[in-house]
Amino acid sequence: MTDLTRRNVLRGSGAAALGGFTALGAPGLPGLPGAPRAQAASPTARRDPYPFLHGAFAPATEEVTAFDLPVTGRVPRELDGRYLRTGPNVLGLEDPRAHHWMLGEGMVHGVRLRDGRAEWYRNRWVRSAAVAAKLGEPYPWQAPADDFANNTHVIPYKGRVMALQESGPTPYELGEELDTLGPYDFGGTLSGAFTAHTKYDEQADELHAITYYPTWDHVRHLVVDRTGRVARTTRIPVADSPMMHDFALTGRYVVVFDTPVTFDAAAAQAGALVPYTWNDRHPARVGVLPRAGGPIRWFETDPSAYYSHTLNAYDDGTTVTVDFTSFPTPFFAAGRGCDGPSALGTPRLDRWTIDLAHGRLRSQRIDDRPQEFPRVRESLVSRRHRYGYAATAGEMWRAYETVDGVAPDRVFGNALLKHDLLRGSTEVHRFPKDSPASEAVFVPAAGGGARAEDDGYALAYVHDPVRGAADLVILAAQDFSGAPLARIHLPGPVPLGFHGSWVPA
Repeated sequence: MTDLTRRNVLRGSGAAALGGFTALGAPGLPGLPGAPRAQAASPTARRDPYPFLHGAFAPATEEVTAFDLPVTGRVPRELDGRYLRTGPNVLGLEDPRAHHWMLGEGMVHGVRLRDGRAEWYRNRWVRSAAVAAKLGEPYPWQAPADDFANNTHVIPYKGRVMALQESGPTPYELGEELDTLGPYDFGGTLSGAFTAHTKYDEQADELHAITYYPTWDHVRHLVVDRTGRVARTTRIPVADSPMMHDFALTGRYVVVFDTPVTFDAAAAQAGALVPYTWNDRHPARVGVLPRAGGPIRWFETDPSAYYSHTLNAYDDGTTVTVDFTSFPTPFFAAGRGCDGPSALGTPRLDRWTIDLAHGRLRSQRIDDRPQEFPRVRESLVSRRHRYGYAATAGEMWRAYETVDGVAPDRVFGNALLKHDLLRGSTEVHRFPKDSPASEAVFVPAAGGGARAEDDGYALAYVHDPVRGAADLVILAAQDFSGAPLARIHLPGPVPLGFHGSWVPA
């Protein structure tokens, strides 16, 4: 296997052998599997082999534009911008055996808020060359080498909006109405892979990334400076080509997570859809790299917890603090007999305290409730924070816990969480059964620079099983467990997916 691109490494040659994908003339045509949604199961009951295609995960089948959306409650008039969130939304799947949740074509969902109104809702597939071909549309750009309809994150950056993916694909720039404007390579300065999880240091006006690629013997730390160009690249040697989905940034350091999920060339050659496997021989460790330059320092960490997503990180003297979510290990990125990742349990909120003076790392559990997609106020990325927000979605945990065909119980609830990390307390905003919430993004109140850290709003898409569609829910962050300020009723579903951002006007 000599030509290792994203197409044949992360999709695998098995996709074509199993029927693969078919070109569609227009969105909304049939082709998505219609098996019934999984029901409550006993340990001996047969589970749904494709949980990431059904229920609240079911892909949207068409692109929709709707204006003047109905609202229950009142949209705060100071909210002037777009709430965007992306995720995998497979297009034209003929055989579910050729599907893996993480490989679905990216679809961005957006709501425009202005003057107390929900002005519009749009959902659009990211127009990679392959998506354009399936939709029967022209692709007017030169396709990047690892072209993909990026599905993991969507962020604003210096007046642009970019859809992101890790391990290869170039970002795609999106327009005001979520139309694809083409690949974006930071003015020709991006060479090689990019990441899904950038960190923007508002004070330094720098965008940071940790990038990896299956054929590299290293990972790279990239710094995009205030001119919007990649100004510095640092190579960090690592073994086994690990998957580095996220990282952490502090005022003085970059924190790198080297986990035992590594590239498996034999699995790729055999046609694995996601050829990254749990590797007991690969040590779990954390690297601390000075932003100003210098060697990286590695610290061994507990191999029984798989690092997932960063809430935030900061440094104080010779101490580095990292708050993050983790799964119990082993973690199976490729899944175990299902169409998405699998875990032996649900993710929790943890903290690492790294003592640089004495060369020690201490781990502690912050909150034991199931939760994922942790977020912080964006202006505090890399600085000390007090509050953090996370989502718990029962349907997501049931989809993840499919190991050995034993369906987990159905006691997991649906909620958004607000953590007060100073007081060690948590507020919970609960949602009904079968109403899972996606990632919550904090939006500061207007002119809130000198106000309390939590003066603002938490926005999230929440599934409404009665309508079979989604609501955009707006919570007052300082009255987190109270009734929503507004529920904006969207015309269709927003499948459970990945990450998003508030893009102010």
